[in-house]
Amino acid sequence: MGNPLFDMLGGNRPGMGGGPMNMVQQFQRFRQEMQGKNPQEEINKLLQSGKISQQQLNQAQQMAQQFKGLLK
Repeated sequence: MGNPLFDMLGGNRPGMGGGPMNMVQQFQRFRQEMQGKNPQEEINKLLQSGKISQQQLNQAQQMAQQFKGLLK
């Protein structure tokens, strides 16, 4: 099972091309889709529906913490 958060940001899409510009565009789309939504509620929905596992969530949170460290 892939990681839906990673997929949402274009991680596993063939033909999408990598690179920073694509990542920025994907993030802007993600940001627009999340506007006005409670992020914790959205995560809970993904967990309850089985679209992501607790292990995938933990991994994404670890990656976010590492990325956060790069931005300081």
